[in-house]
Amino acid sequence: MSDRLITMEEGKRAVSRLCSICSQRRPALKRPKTLEQICRECFYAVFEEEIHRVIMENHLFKAGERIAVAASGGKDSTVLAYVLSELNRRHDYGLDLFLLSVDEGITGYRDDSLETVKRNEIQYGLPLKVVSYKDLYGWTMDEIVKVIGLKNNCTFCGVFRRQALDRGAALLKVDKLVTGHNADDMAETVLLNILRGDIARLSRCTFIMTGEDGPIPRCKPFKYTYEKEIVIYPFGQFDKYAYFKKLDYFSTECIYSPNAYRGFAREFIKDLERIRPQAILDIIRSGEDFRISSSTRMPDQGTCERCGYISSQKLCKACVLLEGLNRGLPKLGISRAREAINGSERLDKAGRLPKAEAERPILQSKPCGNLEF
Repeated sequence: MSDRLITMEEGKRAVSRLCSICSQRRPALKRPKTLEQICRECFYAVFEEEIHRVIMENHLFKAGERIAVAASGGKDSTVLAYVLSELNRRHDYGLDLFLLSVDEGITGYRDDSLETVKRNEIQYGLPLKVVSYKDLYGWTMDEIVKVIGLKNNCTFCGVFRRQALDRGAALLKVDKLVTGHNADDMAETVLLNILRGDIARLSRCTFIMTGEDGPIPRCKPFKYTYEKEIVIYPFGQFDKYAYFKKLDYFSTECIYSPNAYRGFAREFIKDLERIRPQAILDIIRSGEDFRISSSTRMPDQGTCERCGYISSQKLCKACVLLEGLNRGLPKLGISRAREAINGSERLDKAGRLPKAEAERPILQSKPCGNLEF
């Protein structure tokens, strides 16, 4: 009897050492999202199948569409490009895929990551288009940081990058732009909009597709995909540091964003995840279920009078920021919208700038948007 009990106990231990999905192979990792002990083969299968299910359930694509993948060379966009190209072949989506990169002009960061994207172009067989801040705006981020410093540089980069992606997508004549925003990013955005009191954006920040009213719709196939699993997918370090997919990506953080406001929200989300991994999905679901007053809405969208880009003001944010840079008043574009557009606080009764500012040399630069929409 005792021998039989020992045998049964050993059997239970043996079963517990097998993958919780297939019950055939030894587990290679504890899955961050569910804490299941699974083998690498099952991890790949569920990782890719969940993304496929998100694509199908949300009707993200139609056969024959041209799709640009926003590719930075980092882990999110690299895994997105690989998985999307694999699913496109496996499930016959019928998509024409392209890689689209933005060169912000950050020496020692973007130049290195673009080399990774160029290798991905060859590895995945996807055509690559690169657009640069210098060509579009006449400025690089290195030049902007020299003028504005590190405090507000992310404002310039975020505005310019968003528009640069749309302009690059227009050059490629694509139907949609896909980005590598993952579940962690989505949860951070919900939290940031709450902290900022930005109720209008809170009502739409969890949408899996945005920009239908803009130049190019954007979608996020990784909306429910955990960042930790994206890291594991190409380069897992378990089973005696075995390489998994061996995808080629660039892992250095931007040198100009150590104090970005989003970083504090990211650390808070990571702390929550350590206590309760489900917290990330819970925050996203909460954002989806928020009931926003009908009187709270985003401003009506028009087009920028200067460059034709979508804008709720006479001038788009990129043109406002460039106005400040080109006039030698870089903080002009960071003030309130009305003041930034017409500089009302600086004008005298005759509508002129103070003498000191009027005599300041104006830095020459290309106007915003030498590409038309």
